[in-house]
Amino acid sequence: MTPGSLPSVLLAEATNPIIRWEWVVEEWDQIWQAIVEHITLTMLAMVLGLIVSAFLAAIALRYRWTMTPITATTSLIYTLPSVALFALLAPVFGNLSRWTAVLPLAGYTLLILVTNIVAGFQAVPPAVRDAADGMGMSRARRVWTVDLPLAVPFIITGIRIATVSTVGMVTVAAIIGQGGLGRLIFSGLRRAFWTPMTVGASLSIILALVVDAVILVIGLWLAPWQRRRKSASS
Repeated sequence: MTPGSLPSVLLAEATNPIIRWEWVVEEWDQIWQAIVEHITLTMLAMVLGLIVSAFLAAIALRYRWTMTPITATTSLIYTLPSVALFALLAPVFGNLSRWTAVLPLAGYTLLILVTNIVAGFQAVPPAVRDAADGMGMSRARRVWTVDLPLAVPFIITGIRIATVSTVGMVTVAAIIGQGGLGRLIFSGLRRAFWTPMTVGASLSIILALVVDAVILVIGLWLAPWQRRRKSASS
């Protein structure tokens, strides 16, 4: 860098800082809309992923031989590039369709959720199951009142990992116009305008941390013995 070019660099940094708070104030409606869209896409993907994962996990637990093909299939989906999946579904549902983003996002949650749900149910002590059967519980009642509560910590762990991953993946959906906060990031990149990039990236990180904390609290509420166990160990 030559001495003569230094003032121009300083001028560029002054006119294009990392964040311009006046832009944040002026464009707050757009930012809030992006936050709502980001949360909506994350929730839709997680709900759909949980429904499909619960179904697949039930099959894997009932018919153990299906665990290998289910894991192989969900692993294959997990390894597919997100941009490629969005591009493949865009001609089917359209760029502006929410399903173009939700379906791939839900697909990426399957491997994490299925393995954690199965691990949770497999971790239930056989003695507990035998005791429930000895009390005359039906299979369905035992699953809902005994197995599921004991599997909750594993399931919550899977939900936390999948949700945080989904919050990050939603930003990539901006390439098809469904990215939530990712739209701010891509807009800033296209225009070399750092403020939207900073706002979008920062809010994505904050959103992931907040959602993770909320799910953790819900998990401790659903499994209070875990909270007592952590208190005792500390």
